[in-house]
Amino acid sequence: MRIVLQRVSQASVDVVDEASGEIDPTFEPQQIGLGYVLLVGVQDSDGDDEIAWLAHKILNLRVFEDAQGKMNQSIQDVGGEILSISQFTLFADVRKGNRPSFVKAGKPDHADIVWIKFNEALRSGGIPVREGRFGAHMRVGLVNDGPVTIVMDTDELMRKA
Repeated sequence: MRIVLQRVSQASVDVVDEASGEIDPTFEPQQIGLGYVLLVGVQDSDGDDEIAWLAHKILNLRVFEDAQGKMNQSIQDVGGEILSISQFTLFADVRKGNRPSFVKAGKPDHADIVWIKFNEALRSGGIPVREGRFGAHMRVGLVNDGPVTIVMDTDELMRKA
């Protein structure tokens, strides 16, 4: 799994109706205050181990300031929220040509299941998690706070020595 984590002071997502280009009225727009926007990419090799590792890391990552202004508090400590957006383009391969290849991105059926399980793992830590819509054209708005942006890739982070 590959995740881009952005610490935000606010964020929102709307789903675009592909036919009209307007906001899809069947999707309830999602908004959060202080917390994270997570852009989540899934590969076919990802499963329960990657979900558990990343959920634990994200819930305990200390990137919020304490009273002394030091990054020493987790999202759980500050009562934050998460906006989770599935994004297969995180696995774009741009080494050859000008059109990205997405062959490393997980097949949609698998990626959707892993993303849902990942969001549930985050919720089990007591954090409200709002979601975009898997596979949809979305408009994501956010105010990156800090800015703090961290990239996590289980292929690198979970590699056994």
